[in-house]
Amino acid sequence: MTGLGIVLAVLAVFVIIVLLRSVRIVPQARAGIVERLGKYQRTLGPGLTLLIPFVDRLLPLLDLRENVVSFPPQPVITEDNLVVSIDTVVYFQITEPRAATYEIANYIQAVEQLTTTTLRNVVGGLNLEEALTSRDQINGQLRGVLDEATGKWGIRVSRVELKAIDPPLSIQDSMEKQMRAERDRRAAILTAEGTKQSQILTAEGQRQAAILAAEGDAKAAILRADGEAQAIEKVFDAIHAGNPDQKLLAYQYLQTLPKLAEGSSNKLWIIPSEVGEALKGIGGALGNFTDDDGKQPTPPATGKNPAGHQPPEPPQ
Repeated sequence: MTGLGIVLAVLAVFVIIVLLRSVRIVPQARAGIVERLGKYQRTLGPGLTLLIPFVDRLLPLLDLRENVVSFPPQPVITEDNLVVSIDTVVYFQITEPRAATYEIANYIQAVEQLTTTTLRNVVGGLNLEEALTSRDQINGQLRGVLDEATGKWGIRVSRVELKAIDPPLSIQDSMEKQMRAERDRRAAILTAEGTKQSQILTAEGQRQAAILAAEGDAKAAILRADGEAQAIEKVFDAIHAGNPDQKLLAYQYLQTLPKLAEGSSNKLWIIPSEVGEALKGIGGALGNFTDDDGKQPTPPATGKNPAGHQPPEPPQ
């Protein structure tokens, strides 16, 4: 009984091992290659599958999701003989598990080496400035070459990105100085342009202000002239309506004469010839006045007697 138990136990362990080797579960987004007696038999998809123990062999599962691989910096010589260090990132996905297993031994290493050689060929035809400013062009060329070369390996390259392009330190210093000088030049140009625009606007404002001031002065002068004309017209109408005589006009004329001498800048005063006529008018008016008794005032002595004879000469 003891020997029989041992045999049954060994058989039970053997059955368990056979069952474990026969049942396989493939996760989602994974694929498995089954070889029967060392020859490709089929590709397993996600789910439960049964294998023949000791006949079928399941190879390591392949990840069907998109993979991202960052390769270390690679030295690349540009067209102008400058060595730059370029980091690349490749996005690829396995589309045919059988080809990725049997067509290439190590597809990741193959993609890395192909990326390096293609990058050197593409960047080698560009100078440093073009390499720094043509990333989209370089990415497109790399993707086209890699996708075409890796198609037979069952791999699809979706994107290739240049993570960094590092020129030598001396070139970086020169580029920084050049950019600093360019920025200083642009700042000087913008400052000069701003000053120019400010002066133009200031001059335009002053011109507009002068024009408005001149227009205001002209309108004010016109209004003053109109006012004076209307005042003169009203005074003229009032004088004619009052019917003044010659005496009143002469008196008003003499009252106006002192205003001609007003002002501190008057050095010479010319008396109009009409002053004599005005004085005669006033004198005639005063000569016609009477005293308090209603009699004419006695005219001043003229050196003649009333009869018109000369007075007798005094004795000698």
